[in-house]
Amino acid sequence: QVQLVESGGGSVQAGGSLRLSCTASRRTFGTYAMGWFRQDPGKRHEREFVAAISVIGGDTYYADSVKGRFTISRDNAKSTLFLQMNRLTPEDTAIYYCARNRGPAATMEKEDFISWGQGTQVTVSS
Repeated sequence: QVQLVESGGGSVQAGGSLRLSCTASRRTFGTYAMGWFRQDPGKRHEREFVAAISVIGGDTYYADSVKGRFTISRDNAKSTLFLQMNRLTPEDTAIYYCARNRGPAATMEKEDFISWGQGTQVTVSS
């Protein structure tokens, strides 16, 4: 079972930026697609898809709400996934989770992701 540990969350004012990281415990990181999801317990009961990336990073997908502002990337040599978040708004406030896909192709369905990190809090103030 791969372990995923997120970092980089914090508090920022609207318009600011944050970069999230997710480090995987196993060297097989480079064999499966990865994704980011988020959940604001005060607003939504389900985790919302944010972004996904294929094994070698050639395919990426984004939720419409973050397209053009967020960028997902990965460094397979360092078993690390990133999420660069720019022009943040209060609506981006949530706990952000990284997740491992069951296969190498990037998908957006939560059911395709089989391992999850503990999450990192992102708070954006107006």
